[in-house]
Amino acid sequence: MNKRIQQQFDRLDDEYGREIRIFLEYEKPYELLIATILSAQCTDKRVNEVTKGLFVKYPTLESFAEASLPELEQDIKTCGFFNMKAKHIKGAAEKLLSDFGGEVPSDLEGLTSLPGVGRKTANVIRTHIFQIPSIVVDTHVKRVSGRLGWTRQTDPVKIEYDLMKKIPRDRWCLINQDLISLGRSICHSRKAGCATCFMEDICPKTGVKK
Repeated sequence: MNKRIQQQFDRLDDEYGREIRIFLEYEKPYELLIATILSAQCTDKRVNEVTKGLFVKYPTLESFAEASLPELEQDIKTCGFFNMKAKHIKGAAEKLLSDFGGEVPSDLEGLTSLPGVGRKTANVIRTHIFQIPSIVVDTHVKRVSGRLGWTRQTDPVKIEYDLMKKIPRDRWCLINQDLISLGRSICHSRKAGCATCFMEDICPKTGVKK
């Protein structure tokens, strides 16, 4: 492994530890699926505020499948893109019941066959429900991995495969939360906080505006 990348891993471990965490709140596997659908272009904090009441109002997968679409849209309105997300949530619940016996599948093909579920959402489920090492390329992972010099790709799927080649499998789950945490706290999209970053001296700052 590249020496600088190993140094970067060590710094991330020192800063964030090695405990696997998730920022979305849920109890049942399908609830994480729904929360992840809601998280598209929305903060985890907002999603958690919405799902706190949502999962009480709709306590079962069947209740989501049978939900009134206009009412569900209003229930999730503050998460943005609520028309599309409500349609996806209802459709995913219906398909889970009709095609998967009400169980969330663990394979990428099954997961991505659900409405509103792409590779990113599928990999979140595989990581946190099934403990299958997966790399989740969201906006933070895309931005920070590029700045750290781990990839030159811009397409999320190509970034995922690029990172899978360079990062040991036992770090895949960790790297998701590490880069998300770094992206949220320091390595912001508009202005990278290089001066206060614990990686400043071992980061090539690829693409960072000087």
